[in-house]
Amino acid sequence: MTVGERWVRRPQSVWLRKAVFQVHLWAGLILGLYVLAISVSGSAIVYRNALFKKLSNPPKLFEPSGALLTHDQIKRAAQRAYPDYVVAYIWPGRKPNQAVEIWMRRGNKQKQRLFNPYTGADVGPSVPEGIKVISWLADLHINLLAGKPGRAINGIGAGFLTLLCLTGAVIWWPGIDSWRRSLRIDRRANWKRFNWDLHSAFGAWTFLFIFMWGITGVVLVFPIPFQNLVAHFTPINQPFYRRQPVAIGDKILRWPAYLHFGNRWGWPLETLWVILGLVPVLLLVTGVIMWWNRVLSPALKRRPEREAIAAQTTTAVEVRL
Repeated sequence: MTVGERWVRRPQSVWLRKAVFQVHLWAGLILGLYVLAISVSGSAIVYRNALFKKLSNPPKLFEPSGALLTHDQIKRAAQRAYPDYVVAYIWPGRKPNQAVEIWMRRGNKQKQRLFNPYTGADVGPSVPEGIKVISWLADLHINLLAGKPGRAINGIGAGFLTLLCLTGAVIWWPGIDSWRRSLRIDRRANWKRFNWDLHSAFGAWTFLFIFMWGITGVVLVFPIPFQNLVAHFTPINQPFYRRQPVAIGDKILRWPAYLHFGNRWGWPLETLWVILGLVPVLLLVTGVIMWWNRVLSPALKRRPEREAIAAQTTTAVEVRL
């Protein structure tokens, strides 16, 4: 039987599959925390545009009570309220009676507060806590909370996620006689087999989605090669040509973001993206359980035997001496 025939009928006996399995195993273990953070934060921010609108507070307006404070007066009011902070920016409201937003800093900490333009009283944060949480999750998903270096690492991580997806597809193939079985979950099987079925079936059914998220993640972080490829086939308008019609190339460049975040076509697709975005967490958990069953648990069981043999050997040597 040739290698090709063995791959079609009994791929478990092909050495290349065994090597790919090791790559998949260790890549999954190394990327575990990354996959967990990216999957959870990605699902959490799918609705971020709608949540931003829902959680945003309307502008605070005040009844006139005397003259409006000057720029210096409102600055001094902020410094009296927060003496340990330095005023960085002052943003007057669009209307005279609208709250003034002031940004203050102390080292790496920043406060964004609203002040009454007539009395200088602090009237609360300019950014609601809910929006801060969503922004933190978005920063985690996009920049890993580390700015540009974090985004670059995120792009590399997306590349390894793509590799993890491809190696998973290779080792999933069970042979032509049983591939349909690997698409189902047998709820009557023992828990170890049930765990395997979860990993295998969910990985197979969601392969295209996870592969798409990996590829688009790389493209969004490192867009230049993709832009050059698109520009080779169709024109792309420069950013400052705002009044020109949107070129086909520009529309193509937007698709990686549309596909990655899934917030372009309404709530039904957004809901699907939220659910599917958590599948890598399931694959991570079931994969770790399989690793435990196959590698760690047998090794822990063999350890007492090895220690007993070592103790017997030591005793025999001492007796001979």
